[in-house]
Amino acid sequence: MSFLKATTNTFDIGDGREISLETGKMARQADGSVLVRMGKAAILATVVSATKLRDGVTFFPLSVDYQEKFASAGRIPGGFFKREGKLSDHEVLICRLVDRAIRPMFPDDYKFDTQVILTLHSSDPQVMPDAFAALAASAALTVSDIPFNGPISEVRVARIDGKFVVNPYKDELANADMDLIVAADMHNIMMVEGEMKEVSETEMIDAIKVAHEAIKVQCQAQLDLVAAQDNPKSIRELEAHPANEALKAKIEAVVSENILAVASGAFAKSERKEKLGEIKKAMMEVLADEIEALPEEEKGLPEKYYYKTEKKVIREMVLSTKKRLDGRDLDEVRALEMETDLLPSPHGVALFTRGETQALCSVTLGTKKDELMMDKPAGLEYTRFMLHYNFPPFCTGETKPMRGPGRREVGHGNLAMRSLKRVLPDLEDSAYTIRIISDVLESNGSSSMATVCGGSLALMDAGVKVTGGVSGVAMGMISDPDDPSRYAILTDILGDEDHLGDMDFKVTGTHKGVCACQMDIKVDGLSYDIMAQALEQARKGRLHILEQMDAVISEPREEFKEHAPRFVKFAIKPEYIGAIIGPGGKHIKELQKETGTTINIEEVDNQGIVTIFGTEKEGIDQANNRIKEICDEPEEGETYDAVVKSIMPYGAFVEFMPGKQGLLHISEVAWERIPTLDGIMSEGDEIQVKLLGTDPKNGKYKLSRKVLLDKPEGYVERPPRERRDGDRRGGGDRRGGGDRRGGGDRRGGDRRDGDRRPPRY
Repeated sequence: MSFLKATTNTFDIGDGREISLETGKMARQADGSVLVRMGKAAILATVVSATKLRDGVTFFPLSVDYQEKFASAGRIPGGFFKREGKLSDHEVLICRLVDRAIRPMFPDDYKFDTQVILTLHSSDPQVMPDAFAALAASAALTVSDIPFNGPISEVRVARIDGKFVVNPYKDELANADMDLIVAADMHNIMMVEGEMKEVSETEMIDAIKVAHEAIKVQCQAQLDLVAAQDNPKSIRELEAHPANEALKAKIEAVVSENILAVASGAFAKSERKEKLGEIKKAMMEVLADEIEALPEEEKGLPEKYYYKTEKKVIREMVLSTKKRLDGRDLDEVRALEMETDLLPSPHGVALFTRGETQALCSVTLGTKKDELMMDKPAGLEYTRFMLHYNFPPFCTGETKPMRGPGRREVGHGNLAMRSLKRVLPDLEDSAYTIRIISDVLESNGSSSMATVCGGSLALMDAGVKVTGGVSGVAMGMISDPDDPSRYAILTDILGDEDHLGDMDFKVTGTHKGVCACQMDIKVDGLSYDIMAQALEQARKGRLHILEQMDAVISEPREEFKEHAPRFVKFAIKPEYIGAIIGPGGKHIKELQKETGTTINIEEVDNQGIVTIFGTEKEGIDQANNRIKEICDEPEEGETYDAVVKSIMPYGAFVEFMPGKQGLLHISEVAWERIPTLDGIMSEGDEIQVKLLGTDPKNGKYKLSRKVLLDKPEGYVERPPRERRDGDRRGGGDRRGGGDRRGGGDRRGGDRRDGDRRPPRY
């Protein structure tokens, strides 16, 4: 009998779909582990938390890593190493979904290194694992002895054909006009992220409510799993955090008034930071003797209490005065400046500045060959719209190593990409690949929303036929934990307001409705009424921004910029694809080089689709004409200029149209009989020929030169022969109507004594 005993709990999420939670069988040395299954998909979640604090840790060192094994779909990774490498952007985005959902659920003073590892070990083509990753992580934490104020869970809710569906299958999602990932515990919403097709704020709240009801079922399932375990759950005892209430009170008395003076002074970010730093320095000097006398374990308390006091004073100022750090009203957007077409070389460019946040956005138009290929366990995926967000250290006045995009940059870029994707034209019809780069040049809050606004302007500047402008705004909230009726919703938050506030709620949209959102809640108890108020305030803010954007550019350029690529797209018969490409791609490479174009050919629905890209109209037209010449159908009875390609004893092969050759038989060169072509024509000669027809058996072209020449004087047509026994004409000669008497020529004409016709070919 196996000693690996698993505890399992299975529950229904609707329409007969079941999810099972299993613990106790796998990864037993982790503090907690749970295997979550739905259909063929299976995610193993493990969690381990250190039992001793690291010195000098002032934040919660939580890491979440999600990875999809290629073996989960029975595939071997591409590339040279044939093994999983660093996390893909897709995996990083799922890591962020989980991290943002579980991080607020740990105790405030919990500073122990904690690692959550999520691994997709079995995949299902129709089950999207991002909707189950947070459930797996929460379940592993819930069955462990790690302090965790859960459980929580996460679901996808989509509106498909007017009906809300929780955790739909992948194929169903293609018809959705709303796609949200919602995280919550039994009582409160923790996180929302998703994209929509310009829906109203009310519709968005309705979707969140549907998601929350499903989450409650999943939270209860985790509690039931714990209750079903043989060993009762216990919470580990933690090291006591040092405290000194007397020191805390003294620090508040020394710095509160000075902090308030700076907070209410409406200083710029750098000046405010400098003045608050001076207050902290003065405090350390005033209390130097007391700080020196503190025991070693309390040496970090003065700095900790100072920042707590700073946060408390500023929050109270906002709640009491309804004024903010920079002097704005609660619903006021910072000053806006924007400009397009400010650089000569990008295909589209815009500089968007909101207060002390600035993004330089550029658009590049590429060909289908520039599309992004992503190798996932489920198979290769392709996208022709990319948005890359960069956050260099100088944008905050800092010096840091440049190590490539981090998780924050991937997440912010994804939010902006999902926002702008909703207004793009059908890229399959346009044939373009579009890449937006957002370089954040200054940052004091909401740089991702500056990317949305700048990206929208840059798309219009590039001439991309978007359906409308998109703007975005970040909302914040400050609330009184002791009095739920005291709260302030902030429009267009600063970086400091994000840090000291209770909510970061980013909303993007057009004049018609919401396109995307991302919300993180840091406190319990956000009611739907407050959420509705925040969304309404956000709507007014983003429409205000959109109006000023429209004043700069409200419609895409009529024409692309002179140096931007153009394209022509047309269909050809698939049998001509090979003739255009040539052996080993020889013909198409030469054509691209000669015309300065990029040519893409693919077969779709039994048609060859040709797309020609180029920056010069002349080159595009030249390539277009050359390809159409190759694909033109020869017409019987037409005369063509031809070039002799090779000479044979029985005639000459000539090219009479690009890529089309036929045999000019020696009997069709001249009216008189000629035994050889020597001295009459040679390779490279230019002649005229007439297309007499096509052989119905083999499709070969029948060409004649003599019919274009005058008949010699006295020329007499040979009368047609009468059929005699043994004569095979009329069925006759299989290749040209001649008789076969005396071993006669099988391709045409008699073979009388002394008449030596050319051999068969």
